[in-house]
Amino acid sequence: MSAAPFSVLWRTSSCEQIDTPPLSRNMDVDLVIIGGGFTGTSAALEAARNGASVCLLEAETIGYGGSGRNVGLVNAGLWLPPDAIIEHLGETAAHRLIDVLGNGPGDVFALIEREGIDCEATRCGTLHLAHSASGFADLEDRCRQGKRHEAPLSLLEAEETARRTGTNAFFGALFDPRAGTIQPLAYCRGLARAAQAQGATISEHSTVTALRHETDRWLAACNGHTVRARNLLVATNAYHLGITAPFTPGFTTMNYCQFATAPLAPADRANILSRGEGCWDTAMVMSSIRIDRAGRLIIGGVGSLEQRGSSFHRAWARRKLRKLYPHLPDLRFEHGWSGRIAMTSDHIPKIVHFGPGAYAVFGYSGRGIAPGTVFGRAIARALLQDQRADLPLPAIETYSERHSLAKARYYEMGAKLVHGLSARF
Repeated sequence: MSAAPFSVLWRTSSCEQIDTPPLSRNMDVDLVIIGGGFTGTSAALEAARNGASVCLLEAETIGYGGSGRNVGLVNAGLWLPPDAIIEHLGETAAHRLIDVLGNGPGDVFALIEREGIDCEATRCGTLHLAHSASGFADLEDRCRQGKRHEAPLSLLEAEETARRTGTNAFFGALFDPRAGTIQPLAYCRGLARAAQAQGATISEHSTVTALRHETDRWLAACNGHTVRARNLLVATNAYHLGITAPFTPGFTTMNYCQFATAPLAPADRANILSRGEGCWDTAMVMSSIRIDRAGRLIIGGVGSLEQRGSSFHRAWARRKLRKLYPHLPDLRFEHGWSGRIAMTSDHIPKIVHFGPGAYAVFGYSGRGIAPGTVFGRAIARALLQDQRADLPLPAIETYSERHSLAKARYYEMGAKLVHGLSARF
């Protein structure tokens, strides 16, 4: 089985396309958005549908960053269990966030249907897989907590988990029927295409080089031109480029890599994740598995393929495939890629109100699809319709992370160590 080159599967398989020329003129708009991921495109669509003039500026291409390198799991809630969210935010704010994000997958799939987005939408739930007996105990606790908030969760024993996943490697699973999977880049492009159809200006290859507030307008310098806007949303997340004033998002990055096989044979496809659930596990250095529409098996794990030592992650993926599905030893990987995740120290996203009519949002900690969609939409309403009370989280005025670079190096080194040691056991 040969190693896959750096190749993002989603860029090859996306049925959604969008023609977005670079910014080539000065503009005066109601809302300027920096960043073309889930948050930015969702905000652009919401604002444009409500009659606002919108300009979205993306330094690379729509979905180039974490949105277009995502696993594609449309999860309900955050990585944290409900009790931890309450501990960090307090009862009122936590219950609002839990309720909003519990409904997040429904919002995503409703948007997909309304806008006719061709993104392999499969709402068959997700499986949080127990990698050990202690992992299953953690899932039991998460299930109890979720049910206290009326989440329709159910625990699966090892036998049922094996039947659904096609492997005996797990001790059980937590099933969430609210969730599902999508082709994440196609979804992001579909949001941008829908926003463009509503009149939003979407500009790729348009790096913002300076940003300032003057009188009652934000001025964004880009491609030798200026976009003037009453309102501003910075939605760059883990792919923030260069702008340090008037605000720089604070987060720690973690890398996540994925490997996609050639399409499975029909007999294997009938036994491996045959119901279409997306999965991730309870291990400290987590991994994920899912199937795309063409029947490719996609294995993911913590680590970068764009840094030195990527061979540890590639070798781990081959061993992981053999461990999960030993009857597929010669199935080759056709694609391999990685992306950055923005994490906050408490694993809760941040909405920062850093100036008049200006918000930044970041730190989804690997849960970007549903939170990015609902946060982007809510921030657009807060800016343009003064619906600040409807934000999923209370906005704060500033936020920073300490020792971000050191922590990012620690995460990457830890992933290399774990993936390297796995060869010995």
